Amino acid sequence: MKFFNLHTHKVSNQETVLEVVNQYPQEFDASIPFYSIGIHPWYINEQRLESDLQIIETKMQKKNCLALGECGLDKRIEMPFELQQKVFEEQLILAQKYNKPVIIHCVAAFQEVIDVKKRLKITVPMLIHGFSKNRQVAKGLIDNGFYISFGKYLLQNPKLETAFLSVPSDRIFLETDATEERIEAVYALAARYKNIAEEDLQHIIKNNFEQVFKNFKP
Repeated sequence: MKFFNLHTHKVSNQETVLEVVNQYPQEFDASIPFYSIGIHPWYINEQRLESDLQIIETKMQKKNCLALGECGLDKRIEMPFELQQKVFEEQLILAQKYNKPVIIHCVAAFQEVIDVKKRLKITVPMLIHGFSKNRQVAKGLIDNGFYISFGKYLLQNPKLETAFLSVPSDRIFLETDATEERIEAVYALAARYKNIAEEDLQHIIKNNFEQVFKNFKP
């Protein structure tokens, strides 16, 4: 593995990339080598919530399920926030039960995510994907034990460099999400911002992967 892609919706099948492909309960593709599975707050369906959670629990027990997610909280959608919180918490309990990291979608609800981590005493790694906020928000997450993943917004917004550089090297991940960009482009920019060789950044991310995904057996 030269590159690790924490969160993507596209399968690249590159031998040099280990990628965690996002899957949804009702659209599960068993041919995907490594995946995360969860209920995104945008797609909560109360009528099938119980069956979705059952599917997630079954798939989480497979060795090629690396994480739960993406799941989380989003204050900018019409989905009732209390329902989002309920579904998020039920998934966190599953992650804790099966000792799997959690890939989190969070929009305008960072304090609520921090609060639920504390209240439920979640000890599995929690990773905020697609970070696009400032260094103050990043510091609050780091101080509460979160990892932070950067991707399309790092490529699109030069102002994000400050927040990226404020995150300790042992807490960062990189991703492509749903963009057409390759993970190599994210690594190249991140290495330039850090003023280090790409090989050194690859080593940093590999160490972080080994720390967070301790149960991974290729």
